[in-house]
Amino acid sequence: MNFLSHYYFDRKTSDCYHVLGTVLPDLLKNADKHTSLHPEKLIHPDKNINSLIGGWKKHLEVDRHFHSSTFFKYHSHQLKLNLLPALEGSPVKPFFLGHVGIELILDNLLLTNNLVNAGDFYDQLNDCNEEVIYRFLSFAGMRNPEIFLSFFDGFKRSRYLFSYAESSQVAYALKRICMRVWQSPFTPEQEEQLTQLVAAYRLEVQPVFMEIFDLIQAALPTDSAA
Repeated sequence: MNFLSHYYFDRKTSDCYHVLGTVLPDLLKNADKHTSLHPEKLIHPDKNINSLIGGWKKHLEVDRHFHSSTFFKYHSHQLKLNLLPALEGSPVKPFFLGHVGIELILDNLLLTNNLVNAGDFYDQLNDCNEEVIYRFLSFAGMRNPEIFLSFFDGFKRSRYLFSYAESSQVAYALKRICMRVWQSPFTPEQEEQLTQLVAAYRLEVQPVFMEIFDLIQAALPTDSAA
């Protein structure tokens, strides 16, 4: 799941460090693809660092339920098939596009149906003290936490998740993600076609998209934040 979909399960939580922890695995991956941390079994005397660890564990649990669900397997496959006409000659792997695309569509639908507030999400991130984040990353084994903190500052300032409310920006976000792997993933004509195909599939998913959030919420521990 993408950032706002993870946030959905903790949108009522007042603990900013827990909220950050629920998206930190993906943020860290974007900041430094060579760093791989596994703090989920660690315990720290600082309650804020333990909140980050708890949020990290929640992220892993939500992703586990999501990626094993029939919803994800079906819709990522169907979206992949729908996007195939726009991928002729492109180096992008169709499976990758279907996987990432359905996650971005879910973020868009949460925003456009007023089920999450991107401003509230950014407020939570801004409330987190960078010194606490630095100590967490060092404790988890990251050698250069400054790399993440620099990326994190830019992520918060850009506030680009607001753009996910526009269907055309979902396809643009797909392109930007693909550019991390492939230098020139699409031609301008392919980009235009992708925009139309993603918007069309979004309309197909809209009537049923809450099924996956309800399924995951029911699978989470009853004391899990909601």
